[in-house]
Amino acid sequence: MLDTIRKNGVTLAVFAAITTGMTAVINMVTKPTVEHQMALEQKALLDQVVPPSLYNNKLQQECYVVRDKSLGNMDPHHLYLARKDGVPVAVALETTAPDGYSGAIQMLVGADFHGKVLGVRVVEQHETPGLGDKIELRISDWITHFSGVVLQGPDDRHFAVKKDGGDFDQFTGATITPRAVVNAAKRTTLYIETLPSQLSSLPECGDTQ
Repeated sequence: MLDTIRKNGVTLAVFAAITTGMTAVINMVTKPTVEHQMALEQKALLDQVVPPSLYNNKLQQECYVVRDKSLGNMDPHHLYLARKDGVPVAVALETTAPDGYSGAIQMLVGADFHGKVLGVRVVEQHETPGLGDKIELRISDWITHFSGVVLQGPDDRHFAVKKDGGDFDQFTGATITPRAVVNAAKRTTLYIETLPSQLSSLPECGDTQ
């Protein structure tokens, strides 16, 4: 009986070692492909909020970290700086709408330094299917209506949902979600306008935790 147990134990140990080794090899082989695909997906998303025609630097490589309550919380948010011939012209900035109907909504906002929104996309959300999830591009084009809008300062009453007197549509039966996105886009755009004087002192991605 003990011999049988030992044999089974050795067999299991050998099998576990082989499986672990195979998994490590597969991970090593596929890691570059996975990383490349993730980089392509990130670039495609960045291009949706900051048109490539506006810059000629490598946007993904100009990544910085910012923390500000205007971004929905004090967590670190990644900022991607677009330059034209070395001159900063716009950013793509991660931000959070903390007041979504079903929790925080993670977003990416692109804007120049003069209040012009270049694009907005939702990165993560848990809103009600068929109602609040219309903030996602794959479901509705609502999010595209930010592109080209110029925010006229913090008191711009047009930069709000129509129920609050603004220009942005809300969804039938769901006002909380679009209001949260619009307000987050507004706060983030206002924050982006303050960035030029801070750019030289921002920590690069990877330098902070």
